[in-house]
Amino acid sequence: MHSPGIVFLQEIIIVLALSVLVILVFQRVKLPIIIGFLITGIIAGPTGLSLIKASSEVELLSEIGVILLLFLIGLEFSLSSLNAIRRTVFLGGSMQVGLVTVACVLTWIFLGQATNEGLFFGFLFALSSTAIVLKLLQDNGQINSPHGKVAVAILIYQDIIVVPMMLFTPMLAGKTDDMWGSVLMLILKIVAVLALVWLMARYLVPRLLYQVAASKSRELFLLTILGLCFSVAFLTSYVGLSLALGAFLAGLIIAESEYSHQATNNILPFREVFTSLFFISIGMLVDIHFLIDHFLVIIGITLIVVLGKWMAGAVAAFLLGYPSRTTFMVAFTLFQVGEFSFILSKVGLEMQLINVEQYQYFLAVSVLTMGLTPFVMNSSERLCTYLGLQAISKHMDKRRFASKAVEAIGEPGKETDLKDHLVIIGFGVNGQNMAKAAKVSGIPYVIIELNAERVKKFKKSGEPILFGDAVHIHILEHVKVYAARVAVIAISDPEATKKIISSIREICRTVYIISRTRFVKEVEENLRLGANEVVPEELETSVEVFSRVLYKYLIPANEIEKVVYHIRSEGLSMVRPLQKRDAHQKPLDIPDVTTLSLSVADDIPWASHQTLEQLRLRERFGLTVLAIGRQNEYLTNLNKDTKLMPEDLVYLFGKQQDMIKLNQFITSKGT
Repeated sequence: MHSPGIVFLQEIIIVLALSVLVILVFQRVKLPIIIGFLITGIIAGPTGLSLIKASSEVELLSEIGVILLLFLIGLEFSLSSLNAIRRTVFLGGSMQVGLVTVACVLTWIFLGQATNEGLFFGFLFALSSTAIVLKLLQDNGQINSPHGKVAVAILIYQDIIVVPMMLFTPMLAGKTDDMWGSVLMLILKIVAVLALVWLMARYLVPRLLYQVAASKSRELFLLTILGLCFSVAFLTSYVGLSLALGAFLAGLIIAESEYSHQATNNILPFREVFTSLFFISIGMLVDIHFLIDHFLVIIGITLIVVLGKWMAGAVAAFLLGYPSRTTFMVAFTLFQVGEFSFILSKVGLEMQLINVEQYQYFLAVSVLTMGLTPFVMNSSERLCTYLGLQAISKHMDKRRFASKAVEAIGEPGKETDLKDHLVIIGFGVNGQNMAKAAKVSGIPYVIIELNAERVKKFKKSGEPILFGDAVHIHILEHVKVYAARVAVIAISDPEATKKIISSIREICRTVYIISRTRFVKEVEENLRLGANEVVPEELETSVEVFSRVLYKYLIPANEIEKVVYHIRSEGLSMVRPLQKRDAHQKPLDIPDVTTLSLSVADDIPWASHQTLEQLRLRERFGLTVLAIGRQNEYLTNLNKDTKLMPEDLVYLFGKQQDMIKLNQFITSKGT
C-alpha cells in the first residue's frame, strides 16, 4: 500500500501530464492556456474522469498560487506609475465596478432575494480576468492601444478593490452581531497592519535586502523574498484578515525598492506553476452533470452577465471621455468574469452567503465567459461592424467632438494656416519627436490625439492639438487632411491604423501617408489600403542594432550603409516589390512643390486605357507625369499617346495646391 505522499505525487504527475496534452492542443488552436487549465481540471475532476482523489491537497497548492499571484501584483504595483493614470484607474474602475454591482443588487431586489446576496454577486461579476485579457492584448499588440490602456487601468482597480471586497464579505454574511463594532475593529486592524508594513518598508526590509543582496547568493535572496511574502500573509491571517491582503502588502513593501525587479524575476516561475494548479483546481470544482442538466439556464445567465458587463465597461470608458470606438472595444475586453472572483466565491461559500447550487451556477457561467473571451476580443472589430456599432460610433462622436475640434484649430470653413501642412496622428514619443522636428524646420502641423490628459497637457503648452479619433472622417476634415502634404500615423494600434488609412483615402487621394507598424508582416495590408510608406519597427530596430554591432567591429561607414540598404530592400521587397527606395537618394526639396503616386486601379480607375493627351493633366491641373510604374518597370520616355493600363502606378509632379485640385476632382468622380 502506497503512502499518502506517494499517492499525492502520483496524482500531481497525472495532472501535469494531462495539462501538457491539453495545453499543446490549445496552443495549436491559439487559445489562452488558462482556459486549457480549466478544461484540464474539468476532465480530471470528480465529475469528469475522476482521476484526482486528493483534491484537497491540490487545492492547498492552488492557495499558495493565489498568495504568489497577489504578491506579484503588489510587486508590480508602483505608486508613482499609478499616479500617472489615477483618473482612468480610480474613476473608470469605480464606475465599471459600481455599475455592475448596482445592477446585481437591483436584479436581486426585483427577484425578491436578499440584498446582501445581490451585493456579493455584484462583487463576483464586477471583476474581470487580468490574466486572460493581458495575455490577449499582448499577443495582439494592443497593450498600448487606447482601449488596451483603458482596460488595463480598470483591471488594476479591480485587482486593488478585490482586497476590500474579501474583507467586507464576512459582514455581508452576517457573521457578526455588532456591525459597526466589527467595521471599527476591522479598520483598526487594517491601520495597525498598514503601520507595521510601513515601518518594515521604511526601515527593516531595505536594510535586510541590502545585506542579503550584498551576499551575492541567489538562493538566500529567493528564500528571503518568499519568507517575507508568507510571513506578512500569515500575520494578516492571524489577526483575522485575509492571506491575499498580506501577500499584496508584502509585495508593496518591496515594490518601491531597487530589489523589486529581481524579486519579480525570481518569483515568476513559482507563480506560473502554482497559479496553473489554481485554475486546474477551479476546473475540478465544476460539476459537468449540473452544467448539462441546467445548460439553457446557464446560457441565459451567461448572456445576461456578458451584456451587463459589456454595457458597464462601455459606459465607464464613455464617461471618461473616450471616443465611441474605444468604449466599444473596452467593453469587448472586460465582459468576462475574473480569476479573483473564484477566490471570492469560495469565501462566500464558506460563509454560507451563497449555497452550493448558486456556486455551481457561478462556476459554470464564469468558465463560459472566460472561454468566450479570446473569440470575442479577436473578433471585436468585426462585431462592431456586424452589430452596427460603427455607424453609431460615427454619429455619437461627430456630436461630441466637433466643438472641441473647432476650438483647437478654428472653424473648418474659414481660411487658416492649415495648408500644405503635416498631420500627426498620435502624440506619443514618435508623434512628439515628429512635432519637434516640424517646429524646428518651420513646417506647419496639427495633431490628433486620443488621450484626453495628454491633449490637455500639450494644449496648455501651445501645441495645435485636438482630441478625437482619427478613424472618423469628420475629425480628419477638421484638420483639413485633404489640404495636407503629409499625414503621419504614429499610433500603436494596428487595427486603428488600418481604419485611419482607409478613412483618409476615402476623402483624399493626394496626401502622402506614412504609417508605423510593429511587424513587417503588417506592411502589406497598410500599403494595400493606401499608405505610401510603412515603417515597421521590427525591421528598423534590427537595422539599428546590427548597425551598431558592425560599427563596434570597425566596419567602414560606407560598408555599413550598403548592408543597411540591402537589408531594408530585402525586408520590404518581401511585402511589396514596388516600394523601392534608394537609401542614398536625397529628397527633392523645391518649395511648394511635391510628388505624388496614384494607382490607376485604386485611385483613378476612370483613367484606365486613356492616353496622357486625353487626360490633359497639365492643362487641367498643372501637373506633370514623371513616370509610370508598370510590372516592376518604370516608363520614363512618355509622350501624348502613352496609354494608362489598369495596374499602372502614375508618378506626378507639381504644386501642392494643384494636387489638392486633383484630389477634389477625384473625389467628385466618386472613387
